[in-house]
Amino acid sequence: MTSAIPDHVPHDRVVDFDVYQPPLIEQDYFTAWKALQQPGCPDLVWTPRNGGHWIPTRGEDIHRLWADTASLSSEVLTVPPGMGEVMRFIPLQLDPPEHQPFRKAVMTGFASRHIVAMEGQVIEVARELIAGLKTRGSCDFMQEFAEILPINIFLTIIDVPVSDRAMLREFGTQLTRPDGSMTAADLAQAADDYLWPFVEARLANPGNDLFSRILSVPINGRPWTVDEAKRMCRNLLFGGLDTVVAMAGFVILHLARNPAQQRQLRDDPSLIPDAADELMRRYGTVSVSRNLRADIEIDGVVMKAGDVVYLPSVLHNLDERSFDGAEDVRFDRKLSAIKHSTMGAGAHRCVGAALARMEIIIVMREWLAAISDFALDPELPVTMRAGNVGACMTLPLRWEVRSGA
Repeated sequence: MTSAIPDHVPHDRVVDFDVYQPPLIEQDYFTAWKALQQPGCPDLVWTPRNGGHWIPTRGEDIHRLWADTASLSSEVLTVPPGMGEVMRFIPLQLDPPEHQPFRKAVMTGFASRHIVAMEGQVIEVARELIAGLKTRGSCDFMQEFAEILPINIFLTIIDVPVSDRAMLREFGTQLTRPDGSMTAADLAQAADDYLWPFVEARLANPGNDLFSRILSVPINGRPWTVDEAKRMCRNLLFGGLDTVVAMAGFVILHLARNPAQQRQLRDDPSLIPDAADELMRRYGTVSVSRNLRADIEIDGVVMKAGDVVYLPSVLHNLDERSFDGAEDVRFDRKLSAIKHSTMGAGAHRCVGAALARMEIIIVMREWLAAISDFALDPELPVTMRAGNVGACMTLPLRWEVRSGA
């Protein structure tokens, strides 16, 4: 879907770039996006694809705009516009100050003591999955591990049946990498139909699950309304179904391609937390859309109030102007996560960042401990897809089976 070029968009800023299908995306998500940072490409471009929107290409502009809630609103949610009007996520699509009491409640639900309490269960699930794979000597990491562990953990946290994982996973991918098989209204209705019995039960009889913990926190001194509860639970459901899956895939892909760093972590597992932080920076794939509440000038061009701007974390995290050797993976970089955009920035920074980090560390630790030197299967391709969360679709691995394993 392409749109006419607005009068205020300079023609030399127009590029034909589809964020859901950039050129060569199936081979490499990051190379596809880095095309917008090649010499001669300006710091701000506009594409007629997906309803027409701006894309900043300079890292510092992306990070600054992500946190700017005075000039930009989160109401639009995605491109093309329309999904946001249907989803109406709480707190993701609310702007300060309305956003603040809901965000506070959600952060209470994700308090560190609850995350720490989940570590044993994450380890148990990881070991169970690995036990079923390690004697085979090969697997598709995405299908047989990455798409199972984080989703099963999240479904356990919200206390819904893990047997529903495959269905709910499809809901998540339709939001982040839509294929046209479901309309926004269909997707929202399917999620609500699934969630409502659980939401209704939590409102009536709160338990110890994440939804209950959040819904027990008053909003400005009053209980949550049914509409607010539905929108919050819908937000969390979609938020928990894709991002860690994608990150786990890219982390293991990197290690499969870099045997020296794989050995380095096996030899010294104490490096894994720092390595996880660096890999999460290097392989950030989340992008968000914002609608402008006021005119903003970038690179000599004025984006007008009402325009939509698309903010890709990949172009901040891999910008040499923001990070020295940005495409290199350095386990000793020790960069604070708030300096890059993998988990967002500002008022809408990912509420599940600590949980995601803990899961990635455990995935790395358990996989490296149980699986011998692994590499990409030379006979099968790695495939990727773009979207609001870029991800590997297939990640075929091979390894030597250890004697007695």
